[in-house]
Formats: sequence, structure tokens, C-alpha cells
Amino acid sequence: MVTVTTVLKVLSLFVAELISSITDWFQTKPEWAKLEVLEDTELKTTGVHERHKAKTLWEKTGAVVMVVRRPG
Repeated sequence: MVTVTTVLKVLSLFVAELISSITDWFQTKPEWAKLEVLEDTELKTTGVHERHKAKTLWEKTGAVVMVVRRPG
């Protein structure tokens, strides 16, 4: 016999999935990063408060820069 808690679990999972699928319609699709935008990105150091342009950093030292976009 199906218990009340099992039914409530199924219903709550269904509602959660329904809300998730509806909100996905309104999210913008991510775009691939363009080299021009990455070159002009201003990078900040974590220790000393220095700022560098990404292009000059990898031209001088050959640094590999990983870009992470945080929402908000």
C-alpha cells in the first residue's frame, strides 16, 4: 500500500521539476567568450592590489588565464 509520505514525496518532486523547467525558459543561453573581450579584461591580484590587462599578462609571461563568470 502506498503511504501518504510516499505520495507527498512524489508530488513535491513533480512540483520542483515543473518549477525548474519553467524557470529554464527565462534564462539566457551562455555565449562563447570572444578573444577581444578576454584581452581587455582587467584582472585583480588576490594579495597586493594590482591590476593587469589579461593581454599584457599572457604576452609578458605566457600566463594561462581561466575566466569564471559569477552570476549577479
